[in-house]
Amino acid sequence: MKYAVSLILVFTLFVGQIKAQEDAAGGYTLQECIDYALKNNQNLINKAYDKEIAETQVGETLSRGLPQVNIEAGVNYNFEPQKSLLPARMLDPNAPEGREVEFSFQQKYDGNVGLKLSQLIFDGSFFVGLEAAKTYKELSTKEYIKTEIDVIEAVSKAYYNALVTEERYELLRANLARLDTLLNDTKVMYDNGFAEKIDVSRLKVQHNNLKVQVDNTAKLLELSEDLLQFQMGMHVSEEITLTDKLEEVAFSDPSIDEDFSYNERIEYSQLQTNMALANLDLKNNKVQYIPTLYANFNYGYNTQTSQSDQLFKSNRWLNYGTTGLSLNIPVFDGLLKSNRIQKNKIQIRQIEQTFEQLENSIDLEIKQAKVNMVNAMEQMRAQRENMDLAEEIYNVTKIKYQEGVGSNLEVVEADTDYKESQTNYYNALYEALVAKVELDKAYGQLKNK
Repeated sequence: MKYAVSLILVFTLFVGQIKAQEDAAGGYTLQECIDYALKNNQNLINKAYDKEIAETQVGETLSRGLPQVNIEAGVNYNFEPQKSLLPARMLDPNAPEGREVEFSFQQKYDGNVGLKLSQLIFDGSFFVGLEAAKTYKELSTKEYIKTEIDVIEAVSKAYYNALVTEERYELLRANLARLDTLLNDTKVMYDNGFAEKIDVSRLKVQHNNLKVQVDNTAKLLELSEDLLQFQMGMHVSEEITLTDKLEEVAFSDPSIDEDFSYNERIEYSQLQTNMALANLDLKNNKVQYIPTLYANFNYGYNTQTSQSDQLFKSNRWLNYGTTGLSLNIPVFDGLLKSNRIQKNKIQIRQIEQTFEQLENSIDLEIKQAKVNMVNAMEQMRAQRENMDLAEEIYNVTKIKYQEGVGSNLEVVEADTDYKESQTNYYNALYEALVAKVELDKAYGQLKNK
């Protein structure tokens, strides 16, 4: 018997431990949700592919400066050999003056196999293109970082939304339990003649409305968790538990000016890279006025024959070889390069103008984020105080009613005001959390949080 009891205890502890591990495995802090999203968000995965593509473009550009080697081979059947008109006297001294005859130097079959090698010695566009490819890779990396910031913002807002909805749902359930108790007490008072039927009916209406509100909030909670999982790149069929607490969230003081630099904003850094690319494009069009020089080497064998069975006889294949330099000096291209250079200069001036516009935009965004943060904090504190006062009023009204010195209508009104104050508080709390995220983003600190 003792052995059986011990076995049951061990089994219970084992099952409890497994369940605790499962619960812990499904629990996510905000930072853990962000870390998960940075590995699994689909937009980030696609941006990672863009980074890899940019890396291959560097190698693609570099390959132009390496030796280019090709082997070419082929055989032809000249079913209608090419002919030329020659003076007849070249073949027959006795032919009339001015007479011409058809003659072909081409036989029915010919073949060729050869090795061709070329090597770039100097081409200004190659070196500029190599630098541009590396800069484009840098731009791709910055675009990836920009997507990371967007994902962190989306996950943070979705997490806070789910967290607020979850706490609001728990509070509504507590309200329902509280109202359920009050409704049962009022029914007892009615049965004993100490309350009217209308008192029970008023509370029943409140109870039914609150029950619907609880059910709707439960569905909203499920949707908010699904949205969070979608932003994380997690399948919505999986279970997720939020472990952060709203009271643990720290709100920064927006009145304190931070040591801010425009370079901390990824958008500013992206624009700097675009400026570098525009200057490289200008440089590339300028160097195209400089001559290009290539070295080449050719070696191979060819043959001709009038009979197909002799085509592959080795003694009929004759070798040949050439080597040399190829110099290309640009003279006049119809002002094509000149027009491209003018276009590049205009594009650079346009980007310079965009820098000023972006700086003004960032300044405005920071100012708006700070104002929104201050207003949201004040609103949250005010609504918190209102909720506490509404709760106090409700408790006093309920006690007065139970002691027979207050009316049921006052209880219903106090309950309505209390629930409304709760809704206002949680709306203000979520707005403050969103303002916190947007303030961090405005300062370019969201990724570092």
